[in-house]
Amino acid sequence: MKDIILYGSKYGSCRQYAQKLSLQTKIPAVSYKKAPAFADYHTIVYMGSLYAGGVLGLAKTLRKVTLQKGQRLLIVTVGLSDPAEAETRENIRALLQKQIPKNLFSKAKIFHLRGRIDYHKLHVFHRILMALLHCALRKTPKEKWTAEERVIAETYGKNADFTNYEALDPLVEALQNNPVPECKKDPEHKSSPGLLV
Repeated sequence: MKDIILYGSKYGSCRQYAQKLSLQTKIPAVSYKKAPAFADYHTIVYMGSLYAGGVLGLAKTLRKVTLQKGQRLLIVTVGLSDPAEAETRENIRALLQKQIPKNLFSKAKIFHLRGRIDYHKLHVFHRILMALLHCALRKTPKEKWTAEERVIAETYGKNADFTNYEALDPLVEALQNNPVPECKKDPEHKSSPGLLV
């Protein structure tokens, strides 16, 4: 069985993380829009950018997925907020629970990464959305801001890059420490020691 990395990326951070992970692990990385059937895969890594509505492409990709015995799912989110903060992790988990079936969520291993934002490259719709959020924040006392709102206020109108490829290390370790399960030997077939059939 094979492994695969799928990614949902709008402005490039997530795609670059996926490509870097692919280089480190020799696992192919493809856009979620080109996702193959999952039946022949041992490990499915889904890396998706975080937006207000959730993780880009995640719900669509996992809508019809049922993990078979021996398969595993790793979900990696990429956003601006610092995942070292408990509040951020809790908010992301709540988004994920709304996007994917309960049985998949309970089996998935979840990782979080930080990406980047460049307001000059944002689509006009996203620029308007961020402007509206920023205006609302100016009317709210700073002490009431959430972790996500603090990041929006701090990075508004700027080019902020929190990309950190070393943060991929726990994910690489998780992939390397869970090898593909061995095939069962046919009891009637004699083979050399260690040969899988």
